[in-house]
Amino acid sequence: MGPSFRIRDLVLFSNPLSVAPDSLARRRKISPPTARTARGRAACRQVRGFHRPPRKAADLSSGRSYGFATWTHPRRSQNGLSLSVPSVKCKLVEPLKSNNGKPPGLPFLYERMMPSALTMPSMQDISSKYDTRLRIFSGTANPSLAQEIASYLGLELGKIKIKRFADGEIYVQLQESVRGCDVYLVQPTCPPANENLMELLVMIDACRRASAKNITAVIPYFGYARADRKTQGRESIAAKLVANLITEAGANRVIACDLHSGQSMGYFDIPVDHVYGQPVILDYLASKTICSNDLVVVSPDVGGVARARAFAKKLSDAPLAIVDKRRHGHNVAEVMNLIGDVKGKVAVMVDDMIDTAGTIAKGAALLHQEGAREVYACSTHAVFSPPAIERLSSGLFQEVIVTNTIPVLEQRNFPQLTVLSVANLLGETIWRVHDDCSVGYEPYSSLDID
Repeated sequence: MGPSFRIRDLVLFSNPLSVAPDSLARRRKISPPTARTARGRAACRQVRGFHRPPRKAADLSSGRSYGFATWTHPRRSQNGLSLSVPSVKCKLVEPLKSNNGKPPGLPFLYERMMPSALTMPSMQDISSKYDTRLRIFSGTANPSLAQEIASYLGLELGKIKIKRFADGEIYVQLQESVRGCDVYLVQPTCPPANENLMELLVMIDACRRASAKNITAVIPYFGYARADRKTQGRESIAAKLVANLITEAGANRVIACDLHSGQSMGYFDIPVDHVYGQPVILDYLASKTICSNDLVVVSPDVGGVARARAFAKKLSDAPLAIVDKRRHGHNVAEVMNLIGDVKGKVAVMVDDMIDTAGTIAKGAALLHQEGAREVYACSTHAVFSPPAIERLSSGLFQEVIVTNTIPVLEQRNFPQLTVLSVANLLGETIWRVHDDCSVGYEPYSSLDID
């Protein structure tokens, strides 16, 4: 049973005139009654009697209304009229009860004194509000992947308007409110790299000006990642420049998939979650009926040895082979020799991307010369710049396995091509980042690349 109020307390709170004898006397320049004289004591008793009307047990249970009472000042005015203050009709209410240990509420405070727009929302409304704080928007680069990510999370893609003016400028407008939300923008900077990169920057700026709480750029394929160092004098490091552009545009975090080199994460001044897409390929290879004793993992160049070694460790610690090559120019590769034994084995070539397929095609030709029974090409990013399709479909490969970090157009399909989805991998990462959980979960946390 909670605390109860007396009738006097309710009258004093609900009727400001009930405390009027003193204030009204001051306005009329009449001294209020005191207890120093018999006349004052009688007046005080009358005031106290006003606050304590006769009560009965039946009245307390039924909430019966009481009549009016007046207070008359013992000193009369000049015209003989008495000063009286009428009371209000007060209704007896039941004592306030506590609810499961919670303090009693004041119903008149919320129902009478506060407007409906300021009333406290229910817990159901609050929970439903926080369920919608996660928003996913897609650019025009890979909308199918963004839709798969949203489906994995049980959400719908956010409404966004993206168009290009006649002169090529990009216009972006969010079609829904993102104020106070965690916004994730799915946009790979795949070809055309400059168009998609600029579109990502404008999307980030639109979300920042719409008062989004956190803006995360989900970049399944990070363009300009190969320009991560200076190999010659007077060269630019475009990867660092792009990282600065994304940061200055207003992004708070970046989620990238299989960066060309690990040091690219250091170019960002904001947190970067590096997700490896190759475990998706590992799961697919594990489902194929290939004897582990017949497997050999091949790195197409010396720079990918760490990636190939980690990949081989996941494939029952398969042996490793390395293709030594030298470049004479950009997108031009020449294979020199092979380090390792591939004779009579199934060779699995692993790389982070396939651009013109010159490196991996010449490597496959060398593997067949060295006696490899079958050659599989595995890559996360299918850039497929011409003439990649002709080289990959020439019969050198038993199967070409890629992911959908970059959309593979229908005209680029060929019989040996297999496209795997990384939507579940990116969706799980997005949810863990949104839920402030660790992204280091097996088997997708890392490939132990050192």
